Amino acid sequence: MMPTTHPRRRAALAALAGTASLTLAACAGTASSASDGGHATLSWATSYFPTHWDPVVGGSGAQFRELALVYASLTRTDEHGNAVPDLAKSWDYDAAGTQVTFHLRPHLTFSDGTPVDGAAVKAAIDRAKTQKDSALFGDLTSITSVTAHGLDVVVRLGQVDYQIPQLLGERVLQVASPKAAADPAKLDQNPVGAGPFVVSRLVPGTKVTLTRNPHYWDAKDIHIDTVELTSAPDAATVVSGLQTGAYNFADIDPSQASAAKKAGLDVFVQPGFNAENISINIHKKPFDNPKVVDAVRYAVNRQEFVDKLTFGYGEVTDEPFPKGYVAYDPQSENRYPYDPAKAEQLLAEAGYRPGAVKVDLVIPAASPEAEIVQSQLGAVGIGVTITVDKNWATPFFAKDLALSLYGTTGRDSAVQTLTAHFGPNGPLNLSSPYEPAGFEAAVAKVRRTPLGSPDYAKVLQAATRTGLQSRALVFTYSDPNLYAKSKDVSALPTNPGHLDLTGVTVGGR
Repeated sequence: MMPTTHPRRRAALAALAGTASLTLAACAGTASSASDGGHATLSWATSYFPTHWDPVVGGSGAQFRELALVYASLTRTDEHGNAVPDLAKSWDYDAAGTQVTFHLRPHLTFSDGTPVDGAAVKAAIDRAKTQKDSALFGDLTSITSVTAHGLDVVVRLGQVDYQIPQLLGERVLQVASPKAAADPAKLDQNPVGAGPFVVSRLVPGTKVTLTRNPHYWDAKDIHIDTVELTSAPDAATVVSGLQTGAYNFADIDPSQASAAKKAGLDVFVQPGFNAENISINIHKKPFDNPKVVDAVRYAVNRQEFVDKLTFGYGEVTDEPFPKGYVAYDPQSENRYPYDPAKAEQLLAEAGYRPGAVKVDLVIPAASPEAEIVQSQLGAVGIGVTITVDKNWATPFFAKDLALSLYGTTGRDSAVQTLTAHFGPNGPLNLSSPYEPAGFEAAVAKVRRTPLGSPDYAKVLQAATRTGLQSRALVFTYSDPNLYAKSKDVSALPTNPGHLDLTGVTVGGR
């Protein structure tokens, strides 16, 4: 298999976040002594070591899971994907649905001693909306203003939007100390939050040591004393690191799952919303012809991606949501089944002879996924030239490419996922400002529907169905959040899209 950028790693690249290599010899200490003397240490090797520790800059890619070690949010996600209290103990909407007030827990402080109050949360939201290098401003467009009254945070909205408690979780609003955030550049490598752990030592791009935060609101349920987060070496050496005790926890590539199991490690899939797609710009030839886009849709054999790239751990998908999730639309399932003969027919109807269509597929790094796309499209007469551009993010987000690949880690708010992919200003919509007919109206209806309404699922799925009319994306497969751990690390809560260490023990402690 050629060198590749893992699909979720591409999502991190899109957030201008990368990874660094570290040899096993550079790892100080071993996980085998993780709980010696009653001191529980989680030694975690990650492929998503944060480049940015300022959550406004680095919180939108896959690395938000690592940043959540330091930062808490207004809400967090439970095992059902619902928003539940975090820094906010409760919240309520006004009668119109255009204002939501979050009530913060009393007596909380950031690790620098600054109070966690309404003013701190207001500062976090305002900074996410206005900071020049914010990766989050596009997610907060519903919010027109924020006011603070002691421990209350009043969020005023430009439209009815009952998604806000889902939105303001750890994916979008990890709250930093306003004192530390006064110097964003310093915060970026010296994080200060009110989360379960406090940074004691950070080597940028390489390793960070975190200690249990005794002032965290749920400290009684945090049983790990120290987390040693290390930038993983290449995928082939992670399992050996787990075997030798250099680590006791790691995110792994599916290609390493079999070796990890044979080594006696626990291998598990943490639920998530990861979805891969072929991104199309309908403003550029040949994709300005809808028949060519449909030809691509029918040329895709999704099962091949699953078999060759996920080693059976992934699933075929033609939506940005997993089956069983409230936003997944059963009516849209398999709308464009694999049918290469139909793809060839559509190209002929579009006026193209076999082999006449030539396109560049621009990606950030060599990828077997790109080779599969090249092969499948080539089989129906679409010639694909793979072009690697390390600065791919610039033309992608400028919407200058005709064809690319993208992988998303998903969002806690289903509406946020929909607008990111299908909205006229969606960062994952390569065809901006194009959007499918009726999309904004369908999304507005979801926003107006309370999460507890009996109509919520029906309204949300209708919005998904409308979004999937978009000619800008062809979803292919979902890749797993795959992890391996030693037997002395207990099971993790199965909160979709997140890594929650609440209740987790090492060595029974």
